[in-house]
Amino acid sequence: MDKDSLPQWAWLLLALMAAAVFANAIALGLGISEDWQVAVVVTAMSPVLIYVGVWYEKERQHYWEQSRAKIVGDLLFLLTGAAIGSGIAIALTLDLIGNRILRDIIAMIGGFLTGWLLFWWRNPSLYRLTD
Repeated sequence: MDKDSLPQWAWLLLALMAAAVFANAIALGLGISEDWQVAVVVTAMSPVLIYVGVWYEKERQHYWEQSRAKIVGDLLFLLTGAAIGSGIAIALTLDLIGNRILRDIIAMIGGFLTGWLLFWWRNPSLYRLTD
């Protein structure tokens, strides 16, 4: 796959769309309540947000030189963090906020931040500023 054929934002957009379609199909197939479907979508989209940047950006290519077990562990931390973060956000806002869109946005923020923080915790060198 030639990553230079599209800009980074286009790869991100295409991958996020694919993740959203996949996650919604899984959520509908499993019969997950509409209130909780966003947790599945956030969990599926979180790796896209992290790994498209790691894959595309030249200064982060050293990440792929790590062992496969480390990369799989990072992915599991990211998925778990996103699921837990979005789940907690949904649970806390389900009865407090009647507007579903607002609840979904809060769940996205909670899930993406929790997932990214766990990924960053395991890989702080990827995000260090270099002079």
